[in-house]
Amino acid sequence: MAAYPAPRFIISDEQAAFARQLAELLPAQGEWSEAEYLWLTNRTNRLVEFSAGYVDILPMPTPGHQRIVAFLYGVMLAFITSRSLGTLLFAPLRVYLQPGKWREPDLVFLLAVNMDRETEQGFIGADLVVEVVSPDDPQRDLVTKRREYAEAGIAEYWIVNPLTETITVLRLEQDGYTEHGTFGQGEVATSVLLAGLTVDVRATFAA
Repeated sequence: MAAYPAPRFIISDEQAAFARQLAELLPAQGEWSEAEYLWLTNRTNRLVEFSAGYVDILPMPTPGHQRIVAFLYGVMLAFITSRSLGTLLFAPLRVYLQPGKWREPDLVFLLAVNMDRETEQGFIGADLVVEVVSPDDPQRDLVTKRREYAEAGIAEYWIVNPLTETITVLRLEQDGYTEHGTFGQGEVATSVLLAGLTVDVRATFAA
């Protein structure tokens, strides 16, 4: 296979000066408001999350990441639509967790009975979310978002980890998430919320 050279980006002094001037017009980290965050995300298709005045521009997903998300979306969508259970969507899509905190899960599901929580700005919470662990900062999905999604009352959280080739399904109880199961190669992941849903772990990471 032919090797492709890395692209070269040549920025003139004028362009660099304009970029610096533009950056000066934006709020400093820690000083962003929710309105400013919404303004920014209405003008980009990048994944941008918001927490306590800080905006976090997430890395561009890799093809492997997107293949995993596409596979899971296909399996889950077929199960959900055949039973008219609700709506399953994928990032970029804003999910409001609490005042001053917005996230963009890889996949997000709302039960049909909760569709009044869908707005033009995004979803107000969710019933199930899926995150594919990013290698740049695994703790964001494994620890930070586990705590945040539990605090937001999201009933089920799937952590899909390409680093260990496992799918961990967490169910919400009073004190936070309890592990329903961590499923590896040769196993099928199952859901509590979507009883009867099964996902082949090997096929997920082979996608």
